[in-house]
Amino acid sequence: MKVFIAEAARTPFGAHFGALSNIRPDDLLGATIRELVAKTPSLNKNKIDDVVIGDANGVGEDNRNVARMGALLAGLPETVPGVTINRLCGSGAEAVIQGSRAIKTGDTKFLIAGGVESMSRAPWIVRRTEKKFPEKVEIGELNQSTVGWRMTNPNFPGNWTESLGRCSEKVAAKLGISRVEQDEWALRSHQLADRAWNSKFHDGFVFPFGGLTRDESIRTDTSLAKLADLPSVFSEGGTGTAGNSSPINDGAVTMLLTDESGIKDLAIDSNLSGGFGEILGSKVVARSPDEFSLAPVDAINGLLSKLLLSFKDIEIWEINEAFASMVLTVLKELPEIDRNRVNVNGGAIAIGHPVGASAARVIVDTTRELRRRGGGIGIAAACIGVGLGVAIAIRV
Repeated sequence: MKVFIAEAARTPFGAHFGALSNIRPDDLLGATIRELVAKTPSLNKNKIDDVVIGDANGVGEDNRNVARMGALLAGLPETVPGVTINRLCGSGAEAVIQGSRAIKTGDTKFLIAGGVESMSRAPWIVRRTEKKFPEKVEIGELNQSTVGWRMTNPNFPGNWTESLGRCSEKVAAKLGISRVEQDEWALRSHQLADRAWNSKFHDGFVFPFGGLTRDESIRTDTSLAKLADLPSVFSEGGTGTAGNSSPINDGAVTMLLTDESGIKDLAIDSNLSGGFGEILGSKVVARSPDEFSLAPVDAINGLLSKLLLSFKDIEIWEINEAFASMVLTVLKELPEIDRNRVNVNGGAIAIGHPVGASAARVIVDTTRELRRRGGGIGIAAACIGVGLGVAIAIRV
């Protein structure tokens, strides 16, 4: 059975403590589901079998199954269930993977998948006392939950629990990837993202929300000189900076998944392979936690092998830009990838990286760019903290 992305919607991605920081994550998600449903008026809301959403935090206002909360806030019938998935930076992709499997098995026909994150509103966490009923709250320390490790298990080796930025720049250093190359890739990301918005690439997909009409982290005034002036942030003298790393963001992405009969029921144009885009397959991999930036290499190789495809068969690539060092690591290890076909409308360094939503964003942007080009096969990939990687193939 084939599975299709029938329609999709996303908010603009807001900057850290920017325009969307006053909006709860469940409200972000609710608004995006509501927009998705409005774009598919032939869809009977009572026929939605499930809502599967990626979310990487889950300890703040997104607690207690934000997928279900977002569905209720969107006005879906109370009979529509929801489930929240956490695979860190791959959460949105994992939601799509799990959703597509449910459709392939015949368990569901119409399913909403995607991701959400409000990194601005990520709470501080207090470690619980060992006393069952403490007489008072004892606050030894506050742990941030915005990004990265917190309350780390002391049994893990120290190299596993270094910051993701430090791990990525260490791998890049071994491969001879310079600071200049990383800054050049960052500049490219901002320039292409700005061009995409100016060319109206996102019209009809990204909907105005919270006072934003475009992604808030794109820096149209940046330059190689400005990027070169930024200090190292992950280690003394290191190549990773705030400029060549993805920012902290807020946003949501949703898409409607269905099978071939669902495409017909919705009367969606199927003049190519069917609907908005067909999900061909996926691959999730793991390796040493401090080598997470290499994991997409394994995921891409594994996916191509599984689908009996070659690099020449791929029209477009979306590789989530957690760090410029990470994307360049993948391209260094996979020289068969044509860099001119990678993140052609900018990447997360400019667009933003609201963790739970990002991998869903690269999947949809792969599909949309393929349709703009008249069809083909694309691969969306992402690195994931703690040594994971994911890749998904789409055909339009």
